[in-house]
Amino acid sequence: MTLHPDAAALDLTWRKSSWSNDSGNCVEFAMPNAPVSYVRDSKDPSGPALTLTAAAHTAFITAVANGEFDLGLL
Repeated sequence: MTLHPDAAALDLTWRKSSWSNDSGNCVEFAMPNAPVSYVRDSKDPSGPALTLTAAAHTAFITAVANGEFDLGLL
């Protein structure tokens, strides 16, 4: 997992998670070239983004779904 300080500088096409709701707690994903994906907080598009391998992406989604990862840490 790699942290990029400025997600906007990555020049990627982002899409919002289908699990996003009206609370504003949303993540966006970019998958320009498998098996690497990127994730960022939709409220801060110029903030940090994570680069994840396919295995790390699966583990990240599982941790978020189980309440084990605080997206505010990004």
